[in-house]
Amino acid sequence: MSSLMLDEALFAAEAVAAQHMYADEGLALLGRELAKAPPQLALTVARGSSDHAANYFAYLAMQRTGTPVVSLPMSLITLHHAPLAVRGQLAVALSQSGRSPDLVDTMAALSQAGARTVALVNQPDSPLAAACEWSLPLCAGAEKSVAATKSYIASLSAVARLVAHWQRDTGLLAALETLPQALQEATRLDWSPAIEVLQHAERIMVVGRGLGFAVALEAALKFKETCAIQAEAFSGAEIKHGPMALIDDGYPLLIFAPRGPEQAGLIALAEEMRGRGARVLLAAPADVASCDLTLAVACDEALDPLLAIQSFYLMAARLSEARGLNPDEPRHLNKVTCTL
Repeated sequence: MSSLMLDEALFAAEAVAAQHMYADEGLALLGRELAKAPPQLALTVARGSSDHAANYFAYLAMQRTGTPVVSLPMSLITLHHAPLAVRGQLAVALSQSGRSPDLVDTMAALSQAGARTVALVNQPDSPLAAACEWSLPLCAGAEKSVAATKSYIASLSAVARLVAHWQRDTGLLAALETLPQALQEATRLDWSPAIEVLQHAERIMVVGRGLGFAVALEAALKFKETCAIQAEAFSGAEIKHGPMALIDDGYPLLIFAPRGPEQAGLIALAEEMRGRGARVLLAAPADVASCDLTLAVACDEALDPLLAIQSFYLMAARLSEARGLNPDEPRHLNKVTCTL
């Protein structure tokens, strides 16, 4: 029997196509406004999977526009009432529900302080949308599974669209038009070797770097919430600064190595960890001879992480069931988390 998580993950391509139809015009208008009056700083406001999408936005925006992007600890606003000097700067909130009080209150305070506030939210009639100057829909449709999948991919797509319009990057915009087909291709890749390795695992490290670190963070969260595996995400540049001491014979590592300047170092890391006895699952494009899991490639390598997490989601939903769990009912979790 198919899970909601699996069904919703398979819907991601349709969500991205809907976003192109119904949200691209608003994202283009916002991008033109940012190009006309560039911010000196951007803040991101998000939690959970949405915060991982914010990590992707931060890296892509800094890489392509040069604008520094900082993740804002919301307690600075909600608990400490810090007088942040943000007039004229950009503040981007990402959320599936748009109903958590800390997001809403933070964005309302930033707006009052003069920031240009943007909500990228899957529920366009939410309190978060009402609290922001700009509200742009993710267009993922209702998401019933506790584990976010299609809304996460739609969040990555939305921020990539925003950066592309901001930079007038015709190559990235063209790649976004073909993204739904690429996502469909990613659903057809065979990641069953990961299920064989991880069916009885108790722990795992997930490694990425650059734009790929956002999907390492997301994969680690999904391992925890849907598969009850203690998972930690590390940058490929950080794993030797302490975490490597945990690795012993048979220790599982999932290493995401999509295209880009980080790839060579991640492939070398995989070989080194194999030499230390780790059970490495290297996720890389088909032209990497040592890959264990194949990654699809997009028309712009900045979109490769979206295809990587698409393939991962399908595997994670099946792995959860292989471990005797229900991916739609993670223990102790609710779909909407309300914090202050």
